[in-house]
Amino acid sequence: MDEYSRFVDWDKMDVSAQSQDTKELSCTDFHELKQLARQGYWAKNHSLRAKVYHKLISSIPCRTVTPDANVYRDIVVKIIGKRNSSSLPLPEFVDNSLIPTYCLNAEGIGAVRKIILCISNQFPDISFCPALPSVIALLLHYSKDEAECFEQVCRILACNDPSKRLIDQTFLAFESSCMTFGDLVNKYCQAAHKLMVAVSEDVLEVYSDWQRWLFGELPMAYIARVFDVFLVEGYKVLYRVALALLKFFHKVRAGQPMESDSIQQDIRAFVRDIAKSVSPERLLEKAFAIRLFSRKEIQLLQMANEKALQQKGITVKQKRQNVHLAVHAENFKSEIVSVKEMRDIWSWIPERFALCQPLLLFTTLEHGCSLSRFYSHSEGHEPTLLLIKTTAKEVCGAYLSTDWSERRRGGNKLSFFGTGECFVFRLQPEVERYEWVIIKHPELASTGSETENHAQPASSTLSSSSIPSDPSDRLSPFLAARHFNLPSKTASMFMAGSSECIIVGGGDGQALYLDADLNHGRTSHCNTFNNQPLCSESFQISILEVWGFRD
Repeated sequence: MDEYSRFVDWDKMDVSAQSQDTKELSCTDFHELKQLARQGYWAKNHSLRAKVYHKLISSIPCRTVTPDANVYRDIVVKIIGKRNSSSLPLPEFVDNSLIPTYCLNAEGIGAVRKIILCISNQFPDISFCPALPSVIALLLHYSKDEAECFEQVCRILACNDPSKRLIDQTFLAFESSCMTFGDLVNKYCQAAHKLMVAVSEDVLEVYSDWQRWLFGELPMAYIARVFDVFLVEGYKVLYRVALALLKFFHKVRAGQPMESDSIQQDIRAFVRDIAKSVSPERLLEKAFAIRLFSRKEIQLLQMANEKALQQKGITVKQKRQNVHLAVHAENFKSEIVSVKEMRDIWSWIPERFALCQPLLLFTTLEHGCSLSRFYSHSEGHEPTLLLIKTTAKEVCGAYLSTDWSERRRGGNKLSFFGTGECFVFRLQPEVERYEWVIIKHPELASTGSETENHAQPASSTLSSSSIPSDPSDRLSPFLAARHFNLPSKTASMFMAGSSECIIVGGGDGQALYLDADLNHGRTSHCNTFNNQPLCSESFQISILEVWGFRD
């Protein structure tokens, strides 16, 4: 049909969706290009899409020495020779079972393996790149020959712009991206996350599939539309689409019995058959409707997750049970929560800390009801988990991101500290997790809430003036300012402590107050939302525990 049809099996392509109208793309403005990509301007013209891909990839800043089409012509004979490429073993950095064929003909299917082997020869630093076969297969549909496809893939791999992340090429980058995706699901897809926790023994393993959904299971028409936008906007698009897939999976499958013994297999099957329920346009519409954090904030979160993995010595592929340490029944004992309940809490915490095991730091049963001892046992640990059981058998708690020693920064004045990773939760009588109020409902920070009324000395810290007016100026709520040597004024505020009381609040209008004797407490509940309070407005503490995170 055109000069870019060499590797295409047109019987597999949806020709009815293709337009033969001659189109050109002359714009260079990023915002205009972004809109055209999202609208699918070149999606229905095969030749135009090929030219746009070539233009966009050619503009990627690359290393000085980047293999090109001539290099491919020189090495392919030496590497492949006259042998059938299907008989040659692929490099370990790709998963041999995940080589999508999309709408390629027999020549194209063979070309994928040849290009992978030549890239392995030219990029010895690649150690883990499961998305590579899909990218090669996709670009072959829009390439004149193998050499041109090879050059385009090399430019993507050799991108040297630190602000333009494209394809993960190491296990460390890949694994931290899975952890980052898990953090984003926990934040933006809470209903789906709740389902994953309920039906999966290892929710982290489910989320490690997120790139496979895109670069393996998505049909050709869908991944091509995703790739259109990806080449313009970068890696963040992949997170958006994967989150949208999970949202649609939950919407379509919620309440239905699982089709297999594995939620992973069910999600993969749903993505493969997504055309039955969701169009490419609807998928992208859903993806871009998610009010995701900025690219800079996501990069910071990725850095934190990479750092956590490096500190664990996890930089190469390992068995998953060695990567993600679960809460083990044989070495976990709490007087407040069961192993199952602790695992539920573990599914809510940031992924980089899910690598750790719980460590009991303080319990009123052993250390008594002393706030000073509470501080002495908790300080020096970050993050911590607070668990409370009331005499009415209610169970609630909080995940606290920051060391309690930070309270001293305010001198004798009660002042708030912490980050937006903090949250409060209830386990009994019903399970409920409450978002941090200034993240999810920033308008409450300026209009005031019951949290401020109860904590008058700290009310100024929750005023709108303490929060930068431009959201892009704020540090990611996942992270503490000191992790990246950023100004303290960009840090979030959640925790407060003095010699007289502890205040934790107030996710979705929820705030928790504990008196100095650790015998009594009360809650503040903002009625702006249709949720239940953490526990009784005034309660007596039966047991209080503080847990740390052990490497």
